[in-house]
Amino acid sequence: MNFTVIARTQSSETTFHHASLLNAISQGMSLSASGKADVRIADGDGLSRTPAELFRLMFGRSGVESACNPTIASVATPFAA
Repeated sequence: MNFTVIARTQSSETTFHHASLLNAISQGMSLSASGKADVRIADGDGLSRTPAELFRLMFGRSGVESACNPTIASVATPFAA
């Protein structure tokens, strides 16, 4: 399936095409972090979501959100060296 990343500003719209959902999410998150106000990822069926929504659908609340929560992170077991 193909994915289209759409990033808008007040004066322009930019689109990028990806065959990989992970690449589309990565680029969408980067564009959002760089200040693009309206970043969406559309699939081949026309369904459109934000990069954060797709990240949560794929990975749930674990990962980045848990690592950033000091309560959860403090009880995490460190990786073996």
